[in-house]
Amino acid sequence: MMERIWQNFDRVVVFDTETTGIAFGKDRIIELGAVSLERGRERDCMDLLVRLPEGETLPPFITELTGITDRQLEAEGVDQREAAEAFCRLLEGAQQPLLVAYNAQFDLNFLFWFLRPYGLVDVLRTPRFLDALTVYRDRRDYPHKLCNAIEAYGLTDAVNSHRAVDDARATVQLLEAMAAERDDLERYLDLFGVHPKYGMSGRKIASVTYRPQSYRRTVPLYEQQ
Repeated sequence: MMERIWQNFDRVVVFDTETTGIAFGKDRIIELGAVSLERGRERDCMDLLVRLPEGETLPPFITELTGITDRQLEAEGVDQREAAEAFCRLLEGAQQPLLVAYNAQFDLNFLFWFLRPYGLVDVLRTPRFLDALTVYRDRRDYPHKLCNAIEAYGLTDAVNSHRAVDDARATVQLLEAMAAERDDLERYLDLFGVHPKYGMSGRKIASVTYRPQSYRRTVPLYEQQ
């Protein structure tokens, strides 16, 4: 699967975050999950809960969505530096890495602010980026949540639990299914679709090209000017 991807990359890291909200630079990552692949096989993974700073608590709706509780973060969570360094280790030694997420603009913005306090953002300079959501929008009609993609492709083994490593593994299965349908994933490298009316959210990533992506599918986003 994903033969054209593996012709160009020696490692693919698919990751996902769970956060306290959607405000980049203000809200926090509370869970960071990732799967590291080489030649299509899982090489390593991480699934870490991240403790909040003393005095901060989870918004109730986040606990309802994810099932993560303040008690669980305190008992099982690691500090932010430990999680940041663990993520960086997934990319160590890779000469041509690819970072993938479902709605990558969101996760990469949070990851940037997560790594920044420890001087680790340079780890994001080497990889290229692939947004699985952008690809899926070109393949199927609205709605476009990860759960919709799992259902659309009949991925019965995939779990969209709103827990980071589960969603990362579900995204791996989705990538393989989309590549089997049409092996053009490499055409979406560093190309993110944005809402045609509201545009991009968060900080612009210098290496990424942003294009308005309509819900009316006519031609692939990479063929649009």
